[in-house]
Amino acid sequence: QVQLVESGGGSVQAGGSLRLSCAASGRTFSGYAMGWFRQVLGKERQFVAALNWSGSSSSYLDSVKGRFTISRDNAKKSVYLQMNSLKPEDTAIYYCAASQSIGTLIIKREADYWGQGTQVTVSS
Repeated sequence: QVQLVESGGGSVQAGGSLRLSCAASGRTFSGYAMGWFRQVLGKERQFVAALNWSGSSSSYLDSVKGRFTISRDNAKKSVYLQMNSLKPEDTAIYYCAASQSIGTLIIKREADYWGQGTQVTVSS
């Protein structure tokens, strides 16, 4: 089992920045690809970014490319999402996810483990 706990959400004005963190506990963290998803109430969950176990390969939702950066620290069992130039349409609950395959995160939009989510609100 892998437990994931997100933090760092909050409210910010458009153009601002936030850094989300996800702390993992349980089984070997470094063996998992990690990702971030987001969901607005009443809409489907949306893939945002993913990073393979070594941090050498990443993928992003087109609308966040150049603004968001996913990174990880395997020694700290943590994954991060740096969000810059935030827009009101980025408002959502953001979820951290772990999977043994980055393809599962990117293509299937599924994960083996999920965090509980953290709210990000961007006002205009």
